[in-house]
Amino acid sequence: MTKVARADQDQTTPAPASAHKDEVVSLRPAESRKAEDAPARTEPPVAAPQKPKGSKKRILLPIIGLAALAGIGYFGYNYWTVGRFMVSTDDAYIQADVTTLVAKASGYVAKIPVKDNSRVKAGDVLAQIDPIDYQLAVQSAQNKIDAEQATIDRIAAQIPASQAAVQQAQAQVTSAQATQVRTQADFERAQALAARDFGSKQALDAARAARDSAVAGVASAQAALAQAQANIDVTRAQQKEASAALAELRTALESARRDLSFTEIRAPADGTVGNRAVDVGSYVTTGSRVMALVPTSTLYVSANFKETQLASLVPGQEVELSIDAVRKVTVKGHVESIAPASGSVFSLLPVENATGNFTKIVQRVPVRIAVSAADAEKYHLRPGLSVVADVDTRTTPAGADRPGE
Repeated sequence: MTKVARADQDQTTPAPASAHKDEVVSLRPAESRKAEDAPARTEPPVAAPQKPKGSKKRILLPIIGLAALAGIGYFGYNYWTVGRFMVSTDDAYIQADVTTLVAKASGYVAKIPVKDNSRVKAGDVLAQIDPIDYQLAVQSAQNKIDAEQATIDRIAAQIPASQAAVQQAQAQVTSAQATQVRTQADFERAQALAARDFGSKQALDAARAARDSAVAGVASAQAALAQAQANIDVTRAQQKEASAALAELRTALESARRDLSFTEIRAPADGTVGNRAVDVGSYVTTGSRVMALVPTSTLYVSANFKETQLASLVPGQEVELSIDAVRKVTVKGHVESIAPASGSVFSLLPVENATGNFTKIVQRVPVRIAVSAADAEKYHLRPGLSVVADVDTRTTPAGADRPGE
């Protein structure tokens, strides 16, 4: 029992650390132990080459100074030769006299032969309103004209007949007057014979009756002549009335044709179609907006210059236009006109400083700058694009009066 317990104790008790170390050292070769036991030799560190202090600064400072002087000289020269003569603003935009096309006739839109953003020429049909009702109105007006023309022709044919009736009545008057002369002579002879008792009283009475009848015949013939002449006047008056009615009907026909022409909405000028507000089948009334037409040949720049810059601006000066949408390109233009008042005057609600709240701000005046149609077409300019305008005051026309002088 004692031996077994002692053996177990020997197995469970750990050996000292020094014993393990001695065992490990004893297992290494003798050369290794000598090498480790020998003191390590150290070599002196190699010193890095030292750069001269301040050499970079001595090189960079003159370069920076020269560059600064060159920049100052360049900008100073540029200002002295060019910059001081330029009047600039970035409050400028391309504009155009955009035409809003409206319907002049009521009806359903039958067709729209153009697409959005398409180029059109002056006179091109942009929209077609159903023309059936207007065509019927034209036909009705034409039928009324034909009927009135027939009436005029009938009246015109009556005038020669009335003139013939007048001639006949005139002949009857002449015949009645001749009868009156004859009967008057017979009466005078009968009266003379009766006075000398050569003629009977019965013959005298017959001659008197014949004379009176002849006088009445003359009066009747003259009345018939007057009536025939009056008929001619009435016929001619009817002819004038019918002619006036015909002229009125022709005016109505022209109005109907004009209304028919309004069913075709045409382009008033060359340009680009945009902002279309109707489709095929839409019902439009007179004045309804259909689409907009942006002209491509009448673009211009509206630049809002400060009131302190107006003294240097006159119409005719050349302008350099830098357009944000067209990189690295300068478009040429010239001052066309200057607005007669600042933009605030023409605003919907002008500022009223008499109320007591006053803050002075620099006013801006719109200046219209003309742009050539060739440049507008070449660079595809559009209304609304931002522009930087530089007016060269050296190009002032000879004899031009500056506003500030």
